[in-house]
Amino acid sequence: MIRVVNLHKAFGQNKVLRGINLSLKSGEILVVIGQSGSGKSVLIKHMIGLLKPDKGEIYVDGVEITCLKDEDLHKITRRFGLLFQGTALFDSMTVAQNVSFGLERYTDFSKEKIQELVEENLDLVGLKGIGNLMPYELSGGMKKRVGLARAIAYRPDIILYDEPSTGIDPIRADAINDLIIRMKNELNVSTVIITHDIASAYKVADRIAMLYGGKIIEEGTPEEIEKSKNPVIQQFVRGRAKGPIENW
Repeated sequence: MIRVVNLHKAFGQNKVLRGINLSLKSGEILVVIGQSGSGKSVLIKHMIGLLKPDKGEIYVDGVEITCLKDEDLHKITRRFGLLFQGTALFDSMTVAQNVSFGLERYTDFSKEKIQELVEENLDLVGLKGIGNLMPYELSGGMKKRVGLARAIAYRPDIILYDEPSTGIDPIRADAINDLIIRMKNELNVSTVIITHDIASAYKVADRIAMLYGGKIIEEGTPEEIEKSKNPVIQQFVRGRAKGPIENW
């Protein structure tokens, strides 16, 4: 579904991505792990066309997207759903209006059809009947689920999750993990998750890739990553202060 080839990106003198090679297979959940500030969000923004690389290529179903004009790029990226790290709900809109935002912009569905889809998607994430609430009336976990309902509303082929468990307690984080697996199974979507939450990565991933020093240093199944001999990976997944990764 997605293939990233030799991707480079720098902001001034800060070289964030230094030759990323990575692929997402159809129907799988790929989790990219790494420290905060390691470039995970930068990588995902390239996948959806929000950033242009300094060097390298990104293919979506065989189409190289980094050189596309905006109109052609939008046709490709409309196949993506994105759950932002901070949910990015519109504070002045109700839950229903937030979920319907993409449907109103990108489809020609009737108001009745959009309302039906909003209710269907809220029900799918376990939030039936809250469409009239405002974002400030929701808990952190509920906001995450509303963000997910908005991301899946027009049935994308690929969902990108930016730190889905950040800012919520472990119980709600695990509920989000269950939803991610459910979205894959029920909607048959391909999924990319970026996170530093190892427990969540082990639970949901078909494959895990470790981003360190601007490159993917290893990838494999959760079991393979758990047993990796790489000291960088072992320090990160064990959460140890001592090791090759600088802790400041």
